[in-house]
Amino acid sequence: MALNVEILQESFARIKPSAAEFAHSFYDNLFADYPQAQPLFVDTNMAEQRMHLVKALALVVENLRRPDVLSESLQGLGARHVNYGILPEHYPMVGGSLLKTFESYLGAEWTPEVRQAWVDAYAAITELMLEGAHYPEEILKLGENS
Repeated sequence: MALNVEILQESFARIKPSAAEFAHSFYDNLFADYPQAQPLFVDTNMAEQRMHLVKALALVVENLRRPDVLSESLQGLGARHVNYGILPEHYPMVGGSLLKTFESYLGAEWTPEVRQAWVDAYAAITELMLEGAHYPEEILKLGENS
């Protein structure tokens, strides 16, 4: 899948000055829309977590033309998320909240083309993270049955 690098970079540049507020809004959206995600963060320093989110988004956007760097980084991130209790079914929740937050911050600039660019980017991010995540077989079977 070819990503629309220019749109991703331009739209991220628009939210970057408000990155801290964006991250705060993202987690507000995540917990409001998916309260079942909140226990995953019970022992998390949310100020640090919000900073990690912004850094991860920046890493992605800054390396869109360097797929080797992006693949390695996102696969490592996926592997670490297994240790945090993140399961494959959590990824769509995060994606939905991320899109909702981008829409809120970009307002009229959240066009169908921008939305599609982020949908495609998040799909690629998820794929790479899940490639790096090594779940026990019983976890994968549970996910298939839900």
